[in-house]
Amino acid sequence: MGNRYSQISIEERCELARLQAAGTSIRQIAASLDRAPSTIARELKRNSSPTTGYKPSYAHERARSHRWVGSRLDRDSGLRDHVLSRLDQGFSPEQVPGRLAHEQGEPVISHETIYRFIYAQIIRTNDFSWRHYLPRAKSKRGWRGRKGGSPARLIHLRRPISERPEEANDRATPGHWEGDLMLFGVHKQPVLALHERHSRLLIAARPPSKHADPMAQIMAKILAPLPAPWRQTVTFDNGTEFARHPDLLL
Repeated sequence: MGNRYSQISIEERCELARLQAAGTSIRQIAASLDRAPSTIARELKRNSSPTTGYKPSYAHERARSHRWVGSRLDRDSGLRDHVLSRLDQGFSPEQVPGRLAHEQGEPVISHETIYRFIYAQIIRTNDFSWRHYLPRAKSKRGWRGRKGGSPARLIHLRRPISERPEEANDRATPGHWEGDLMLFGVHKQPVLALHERHSRLLIAARPPSKHADPMAQIMAKILAPLPAPWRQTVTFDNGTEFARHPDLLL
């Protein structure tokens, strides 16, 4: 046996489990794996399941968890407070590392580390308020490429932008609007923006939520007092907050 100790590999754990199941003694297993008997005894004691006994995959994960000392933000309280302060100000996890690298002249932390730390806190503490540090305030990470299609399929009587009147494109004719909903890092602060293309007039409003019904009601309240020539069309993106656009009846 060598003088340098190395961690037991998953292949060795598979062989250990096979030999133990066959009734091989600890000393015989140790000799077969070229390990000290104390190492094998300690491995079986630490990483066996109380219900299913010694399983290679379970033992491997337990060994990894024993060696884990926490993420960078767990270990560095100063950096953690600085990152959380920036997130609380509305910075995204992507913006914080960029700002830190600019201030210190070198990379300090990655955005992926920040995401993992936030989601780990939610799991460990069962405190879902941690999600408000993230731009979209989600308590779980989504799966890329998941099935379900575009939200456009949920918009009733949707018409493509190619059907918008030609006069709306050159801004020469009034009455053609564009609508968008802006979301910010601070929880529950959406802002509805309506922009008239001819005059460049911008009207902003604070809806109570991003649900489609109150959004349509606010837009109707803003546009209804205007003369008919000044409310011909409204163009939106495919967000479901604009799914009740037929209710505007321009």
